[in-house]
Amino acid sequence: MKISIITVVRNAEKFIESCISSVLTQKYNELEYIIIDGKSEDQTIHLVNKYASKIHKIISEKDQGMYDAMNKGISLASGDVLGILNADDFYPSKTILSQIAQCFMETGADIVYGDLYYVDRQDADKIIRKWQSGEYKPGNFQWGWMPPHPTFYVKRELFEKYGNYKPEYGSAADYELMIRFLYKNQLKAAYLPEVIVKMRSGGISNSSLKNRIKASRADLAAMRVNGLPFPGLAILLKPLRKIPQFFQ
Repeated sequence: MKISIITVVRNAEKFIESCISSVLTQKYNELEYIIIDGKSEDQTIHLVNKYASKIHKIISEKDQGMYDAMNKGISLASGDVLGILNADDFYPSKTILSQIAQCFMETGADIVYGDLYYVDRQDADKIIRKWQSGEYKPGNFQWGWMPPHPTFYVKRELFEKYGNYKPEYGSAADYELMIRFLYKNQLKAAYLPEVIVKMRSGGISNSSLKNRIKASRADLAAMRVNGLPFPGLAILLKPLRKIPQFFQ
């Protein structure tokens, strides 16, 4: 089973090498690595090119934002399974992709996802929040549940059949895709109870009240377009579900 990993990046010179290293040190041979750079203005592309001999495809050009860049990566990927690893994120061990591949093969799932830890931006050993997602059941989205998108691995054929990310949903484009795949089209998902990704804290959608309101509106639009019932309840419960993650 070939796995394609896509990293989209723009002006992330501080952490991009950590991300790349965590991919290239995976003990999994059937790996394709693609990096889409949004024409960075710092040293990012210089650092990426240091690893050019080990990265299968590197694109550096202006884009229309993160999800447009992800769609570019999807169009270039040839793996059986696709995953996204953002430039600030990294795998916590060298066997993550092997575990994901094994989960796909043992369960026959269309989608595999797992757990995510938020870590301090400067000290990656300091855990801030533990997102332990649990098994997906029909109706979960109505109660504010969602899997961590950075742990969301999908068979490539699903993008061809059900569509890519829709950038018009802004920060909710990944949320919209997950609802579309899991809820609307009822694709088979398997939960891997492992910390698949560690994410450095500091997301844009949570950086201010204004951004949080904008993100909530985008979430609401993503719910409505996919026919999720009682979207107002889900909007209310979605942030509340995060609170226990800070105290686990």
